[in-house]
Amino acid sequence: MDMALKTARVALVGNPNSGKTALFNALTGAHQKVANYAGVTVERKEGLIRAASGRTMSVLDLPGTYSLRARSPDEEVTRDAVLGRLAGETPPDVVVCVADATNLRLILRLVLELKAVGRPMVLALNMYDIAQRQGLRIDLEKLGAELGVPIITTVATRKRGIDDLIAAVETQVDVAAASENQWRSPDATELRTAAREAERIMKACVRPPERPDTLTGRIDSVLLHPLGGMIILMIILFAMFQAVFSWAAPLMDGIEGIVGWLGAGVAALIPDGLLQSLIVDGIISGVGSVLVFLPQILILFLFIIALEDFGYMARAAFLMDKIMGGAGLHGRAFIPLLSSFACAIPGIMAARVIDSKRDRLTTILVAPLMTCSARIPVYTLIIAAFIPNETVWGFVNLQGLVMFGLYAAGIVSALLVSLVIRKVFWRGAVEPFMMELPTYKVPDFKSVVFNLWIRAKIFVNRAGRIILPLVIILWVLATFPYPPENATMPDIDYSFAGMIGRALEPIFAPIGFNWQMVVALIPGMAAREVAVAALGTTYAIADAENATGLLASTLSSQWSLATALSFLAWYIFAPQCVATLGVVKRETNSLKWTWIMIGYMFGLAYLASFVTYHVAVALGGG
Repeated sequence: MDMALKTARVALVGNPNSGKTALFNALTGAHQKVANYAGVTVERKEGLIRAASGRTMSVLDLPGTYSLRARSPDEEVTRDAVLGRLAGETPPDVVVCVADATNLRLILRLVLELKAVGRPMVLALNMYDIAQRQGLRIDLEKLGAELGVPIITTVATRKRGIDDLIAAVETQVDVAAASENQWRSPDATELRTAAREAERIMKACVRPPERPDTLTGRIDSVLLHPLGGMIILMIILFAMFQAVFSWAAPLMDGIEGIVGWLGAGVAALIPDGLLQSLIVDGIISGVGSVLVFLPQILILFLFIIALEDFGYMARAAFLMDKIMGGAGLHGRAFIPLLSSFACAIPGIMAARVIDSKRDRLTTILVAPLMTCSARIPVYTLIIAAFIPNETVWGFVNLQGLVMFGLYAAGIVSALLVSLVIRKVFWRGAVEPFMMELPTYKVPDFKSVVFNLWIRAKIFVNRAGRIILPLVIILWVLATFPYPPENATMPDIDYSFAGMIGRALEPIFAPIGFNWQMVVALIPGMAAREVAVAALGTTYAIADAENATGLLASTLSSQWSLATALSFLAWYIFAPQCVATLGVVKRETNSLKWTWIMIGYMFGLAYLASFVTYHVAVALGGG
């Protein structure tokens, strides 16, 4: 190989909310892979790009940081990657420092630290179009001279400046050599000196607009108002859960129709018998009963992704800081906890951004209490069976209101548990919350659609990889052994599933659970949403075309309202997800904390179900 075209390693470094990941996506496109760094749980994103010269460059998207003075696991990985300390990793040939062009003050301190490392560097001023619209005047030539690095302006969401950035990086590979690493962790005096130097460069090279655009300030005056802002946040969350029901209904009907058509077609091709029962009643009905909830899950993700891109999530975290601080949680915990609405696993992993180990551990322990998307199928089924689909107060969907209440119960319980953890395990003041508020941006349509597509693929893959084997196992347990001749009870009563359920039923009888519910809880430990398919199997719902509706009507006729409410209470608290428990073990590197989580969540689930069931019975719901 021509040594002039050797493969180069490029590291992207920048503050959080600087558009670094958007730039990484613009550079690498689909040519990227995600894994974990050796020996740590921090996510590793790497992709390949090919320069105009034909040179291949490997691009590493490092976690966001404000300084190489690492205070969290994510920041430690960024520091060690830049310094070449990671096991099995070579130092980057070029560091690309990604900056939010509308807010250079913090990134200049990081640039000064990176220069001390001695690696060849390029400064990418991202979101440059927004800076221009705001009227910011950045003297690029003077800024480049002050910092001693080439500067390229980019707009990652529109792929502007990407070719220029690749060319600048390749030039650095060819002409710039690494110098001696002079970086060391700065003390308080050195930090103040660096801050003064960054401020001097800022004043010398960046002039504020003559006619400042105060749109962001005007929006923030409303969205960050102590009372009005909180009301708006509650309205947004309320609208999100209303949309989960009202927008998704036609799409869910369409998926259910496709599943029914497929089941009927297979039934017409295969004669009656075990094979037809396995494919139609087990596989198609089982997997279909979970896939039908995909529209609701994607609507939830649509809100989260769009609000994140708009820049509202950081404002929501700011609003929630006082409430969360009163409950013993760090303000930065809001983003991990909000991520847990989609899935507790990325929420738990997102807790790495919290500096304090105690605050990080508290966030991890309460994150599974937030209502993840895997609970939606269970909630929707029970709500559809027992809550009438009607409008109250003239505009509010009653089923959506109940769903909102279940999410609110998860949030309140997470705050209460974090307060108890803080009082029982450790005491002391919560660290002050500091977060840079990003500029408001109109969400990029293509980026939102791409992220939704990725989420849909993950859910469908989960249905094939986890749910399909489980529904097959359930079908076997519910089918064999065959009932004896002259049997008087339903066939499933004589099966392995019936035996298991009846053996465990006495434990759950005080909270109103019957043996069919107990059977559904067991595979639900692998994936919460499998409980829906499990209930369909134990209640022998074989009509694939109307499986979800028929199951709901069956439950409404065989369960009392008290039993249904008890089942919902169980799912608010119970740790019905082995994958989540595995991630907790990995993130805490401790079985002790994993068992503490399992114990307190199952304990809360049983207690909440017990109280709910007996109160509902006393009020006439039994």
